[in-house]
Amino acid sequence: MKFFSRVCFIIFLLAGSALAQRNRQAATAYPPQLTAELKQLEEAALKSEYAWDQLAHLTNNIGPRPAGSAQANHAAQYVAAELRKLGLEVRLEKVTVPHWVRGEETAALTEFPGMAPGTTQKIVLTALGGSVATPAQGLTAEVVVVNNFDELAALGHDKVAGKIVLFNAKFDKQLAAMGHGGQAYGEAVIYRAIGANAAAKLGAVAALIRSVGGTDYRLPHTGMMQYLSDAPQIPGAAVTAEDADLLAYLVRQGSVRMHLTLTPQMLADVDSYNVVADLKGSEQPDQVVIVSGHLDSWDLGTGAIDDGAGVAVAMQAAQLIKQLGLKPRRTIRVIAWMNEEFGVSGGHAYAAAHKDEAGKHFAAIESDLGAGHPAGISMAAPPASLQLLRPAAQVLQAIGAPILQTTEFTETDIDPLLSLGVPCFGPIQDDRFYFNYHHTAADTLDKVVPRELQENAAVMAVLAYALSNLPGELQRPAPKPPRAF
Repeated sequence: MKFFSRVCFIIFLLAGSALAQRNRQAATAYPPQLTAELKQLEEAALKSEYAWDQLAHLTNNIGPRPAGSAQANHAAQYVAAELRKLGLEVRLEKVTVPHWVRGEETAALTEFPGMAPGTTQKIVLTALGGSVATPAQGLTAEVVVVNNFDELAALGHDKVAGKIVLFNAKFDKQLAAMGHGGQAYGEAVIYRAIGANAAAKLGAVAALIRSVGGTDYRLPHTGMMQYLSDAPQIPGAAVTAEDADLLAYLVRQGSVRMHLTLTPQMLADVDSYNVVADLKGSEQPDQVVIVSGHLDSWDLGTGAIDDGAGVAVAMQAAQLIKQLGLKPRRTIRVIAWMNEEFGVSGGHAYAAAHKDEAGKHFAAIESDLGAGHPAGISMAAPPASLQLLRPAAQVLQAIGAPILQTTEFTETDIDPLLSLGVPCFGPIQDDRFYFNYHHTAADTLDKVVPRELQENAAVMAVLAYALSNLPGELQRPAPKPPRAF
């Protein structure tokens, strides 16, 4: 048995050594000039303020950029003009987007255990994107609190009909603190998406959710909700974590009634634009590597981390290549997507318009998880392609971003391209604090650390340039239906 164990251990070491040797061989496969150019890009990104200046203008000068707004379309024109200054071939591709406006949003408890006679207690909330309105004068109803869909179903129609339902599903802050913010968000966001439908089926007059995020500063988090065809449409809003706790505390003691007023409107659809700008390839211009972020934001903040930062670093990838006089073999295409937040209109419109060219899309990159320190690169493509990027990862080790990993999913706007078989990539970003500010009034420029924005620009530029000059071909993922968001 000991002999067998020793033999297995020796085989393990030899196999590990062989794998390491193959990795080293793959990691030295780039021509010396390409490796040197990647290092130049990284170093230039860390010295540049271009991305910061672009982000500052988008957030501070233009401001919130909800789909359908004048600011969103102004931002598209601004980004197009800036990319033309760099010498790129720029066009605006039309996208039809919804135009929802928030209106008034107030709530107060009018009856609750222990209240002082003749008083009310304010509840801090914000309407969910796409919500219908309450009656103009608001509505008053008893509040019931559930932690999940099973608890709601257990109450049944008799205990829900005519009431306001609060889904008190908590965002897992510990999971986020361990670097898994996206997973924590995914576990809680289902109640924002379809909670109102489940409540409406049982006769509720409105649905509230505990805000999906990690902040405890009485900030409500908005985000898109969806109405399904099998339930009446009732108003939906997100209350702060503190107010969700307050409601749960009071409901345990007795009857709680709330007066709720929401006056959002869904206006007529609006023509808007994806900004598409090409830095033409020198040898294979018909093959395209996309670098991108989404230009629209929610209306509460100014969209710095979601996702002005992604647009800014995508713009800088092209700016750095032009600044250094480098020549990508394949075309690098900068895209500022329109309407990621309210139905992925830009991503779907682009995929539909360029479906016949999907085979010429070599790769697509999107940054849409803030501007936290990047640890490396994720890839939605067959794992064998990772080896082709190891030399680029070695360059990025200098800024602490050497990780390469595969993932099943990709960012929202490029998911329709993934469904067409295009390999998709993104930076692996520190998301421990991202969901503290995501979709809130606190999503502003001060939440971005300038050095970390430079690091993200370095990752975007190095990855894009490596892909545009890659000696080999990437294995393509199998086409599949796009995800529903």
